[in-house]
Amino acid sequence: MMTRHRIFSTAFLLTAAFLTFFPLRAGDYETLYKDLPVALPEPSLPSIPAFTLTLTDFGAVGDGITDNTAAFEKAISALSKKGGGHLVVPAGIFLTGPIVLKDRTDLHLERGALILLSPDKTAHIRKGKVQPGISASNRSDVSITGDGIIDGNGEWWRGVKRGKVSNVEWGDFRRMGGTMTEDGQIWYPFDLKVFPNVAVTAPEQEKMRTHLVRFTDCERVLVQGVTLQHAPKFHLVPQRCRQVVIDGVTVRCPWNAQNGDGIDLMNSQDVLVTRCRVDVGDDGICLKGGVGEAGVQDGPCARILVTENIVFRAHGGFVIGSDFSGGMEDIVVCRNTFSGTDTGLRFKSASGRGGKCRAIRISDIIMTDIRDAAVSFRTSYVDMPVGRTEAVVRQTSGFVPEFSDIQISRVTCRDTRIAVAAKGTLEMVHDIVLSDCVFFYSETAMRLDDPASIHFENVRFETFEKN
Repeated sequence: MMTRHRIFSTAFLLTAAFLTFFPLRAGDYETLYKDLPVALPEPSLPSIPAFTLTLTDFGAVGDGITDNTAAFEKAISALSKKGGGHLVVPAGIFLTGPIVLKDRTDLHLERGALILLSPDKTAHIRKGKVQPGISASNRSDVSITGDGIIDGNGEWWRGVKRGKVSNVEWGDFRRMGGTMTEDGQIWYPFDLKVFPNVAVTAPEQEKMRTHLVRFTDCERVLVQGVTLQHAPKFHLVPQRCRQVVIDGVTVRCPWNAQNGDGIDLMNSQDVLVTRCRVDVGDDGICLKGGVGEAGVQDGPCARILVTENIVFRAHGGFVIGSDFSGGMEDIVVCRNTFSGTDTGLRFKSASGRGGKCRAIRISDIIMTDIRDAAVSFRTSYVDMPVGRTEAVVRQTSGFVPEFSDIQISRVTCRDTRIAVAAKGTLEMVHDIVLSDCVFFYSETAMRLDDPASIHFENVRFETFEKN
């Protein structure tokens, strides 16, 4: 198997408690919920039995070569028959296909444990569809905990734009085989030297990229302490879930990883995201709410607390959109740091995929080295998938985005090109208040389509002295 070097902007080392024997209890996050501007309930934690099994007892070998898919399936099945419990993954490299969690199951990675998704795409197809690396659907009381790493082997999945990589990296990709577009500007992991394709064309295979960890329609979910890296697409996706805690998780991939979102909450309620470290190729911590009528049926993102996180490289530190037809309400974002993101606070959508925001409260944000805008509202956002020369424009009738009832206070930003930008009509961007903020910018303080869209109270704008 061919491998290549990976390049990152920031390296992390994060330690978390050993939860198999010291489980969290209700109320452990109580202090985070005191004195919030919007009253939010503390999420309930999973109830996991004390029963414990070890993966190697089911024939798993952590040599980085042996396929451990069957061992994971057997171990999780054995836990399920006992009514649930903890599956301990010891130190080693455990190569595997998809892992599917069941009710009342904790997947616990000890220090030195690395779960590595197989670079062979055929290993991830079930019933004609590519499955997430680790998933749970319609389950309750599930968790992933520990000090280990879950690696998605994303470089074997993602298309690469020539303008986003160095000559050294480009050469590494070319040595894997693959396919380039006629103009030489995009490389696809299609027709690789060592692994078969799972689609008939490179663009079709590009659409099959999957998430690293996804929970769908689950209740009482905990992800704590682990490192998630190199996802084929997004790293951590709770979709239509309730009672979710994401605590002390490190999410990382190269800054140029296509669609390399960090943490994406989709139509989920009663969620806490805290003490995480994110350094990724797309949005850092992002809230999405579906498109059109389907998004409305799935419900809003609601009662969410995002606090005490650090986001390094990302398209946005905290993001709403671009899809949120289901709506956004009762969201508190406080005491976070964004260092090196393209945008700090990013609100993006367009007609056909928008919805309503209500009671969004953001405070005590530290930002440094922001490439574009510290605070940005955009209501004409379009997709630009890899391989396309024109943006994807969706239907524009109905589902108009409305960013309103958003209060942003006590933001301190040093070094941003634009302090505050808003692109959209007054009907789409209104009742936005910025108060007690300081912005040091290099190009312009404000770029607003309608100056009445945002109200400023005690906001200071500074820049370099001009000769």
